[in-house]
Amino acid sequence: MLTMYFSVTIVFLIANLLMSLCMMISKKNNLEREKMSPFECGFEQKSSSSIPFSLHFFLITIIFLIFDVEIALIVPSISIMSMCTPWQWLMLNMIFIMILLIGLFHEWNQNMLEWTN
Repeated sequence: MLTMYFSVTIVFLIANLLMSLCMMISKKNNLEREKMSPFECGFEQKSSSSIPFSLHFFLITIIFLIFDVEIALIVPSISIMSMCTPWQWLMLNMIFIMILLIGLFHEWNQNMLEWTN
C-alpha cells in the first residue's frame, strides 16, 4: 500500500516537473499582431467581427434541433412494438405526434416559420 502511494507521488511529481519545464522552455509571444487578429483566410479583416447576429437564424436552428431530437425519439418506438399491444403502441405514438404538432402550430402562430417579417 505504501509503495502505491509512493509511486503515485513520484508520477505526480514527474508530470508536474515536465509541465513546468515545458512552460519555461516554450517561447510564446501572444502580443504579435498576427496572433491577436482574427483569421480570415489570410486576408486583412474587412469588417468588424461583432456584426449583429440574426435572431431568426437562431430560432430556425432551435426548431430544427427540437424536431431532430423528437425524430430520434420516435425511431426506437418500432423496437417496442413487441412489448405492448398494437392499440397501446398506436396511442403512444399518436400522443407523441400530437405533442409535436401542437408545438409546430404554436411556432406557426408565433410567426417563427416566416422567413421575412
